[in-house]
Amino acid sequence: MATTDWRDNGVRVIKAGTLDANTAQTEGMNRAAAINAATAGANKIWAGTVDIYPDAKTGAHHHGHLESVIYVVAGRARMRWGERLEFVAEAGPGDFIFVPPYVPHQEINASSDETLSCVLVRSDQEPVVVNIEVDAVELGAAEWVDPHHPAGSS
Repeated sequence: MATTDWRDNGVRVIKAGTLDANTAQTEGMNRAAAINAATAGANKIWAGTVDIYPDAKTGAHHHGHLESVIYVVAGRARMRWGERLEFVAEAGPGDFIFVPPYVPHQEINASSDETLSCVLVRSDQEPVVVNIEVDAVELGAAEWVDPHHPAGSS
């Protein structure tokens, strides 16, 4: 029975200064890949970082069949989603955001003086980013509240 060479086929550490910015981008943000096939030998997930500068917002987009998880490291994220970006929710440091497949969405930095920094994880290696044109409703026209968080909470 062959043994596995865990030194070369085990844990990988991807140093902060080695993230790959040569990944699909959306206007208004900077994505960098940390975990993918090339950097870590990953087959089923993609992970990286995203930074959105103060008062900036991304273009509307979706990620096809991929599920996405966004973890807010620093700053305040305002998410808009829906056919006309009519739903709104905010998240702060330590919060997780789940984006299901094909959901049109937009990330907004809700701070005027702090960079929004997040960790992003996707359910596949494919770099699917579909930038789309959306006739958005006015910000705040509809606010999403889930059954677990009353209006005005975050």
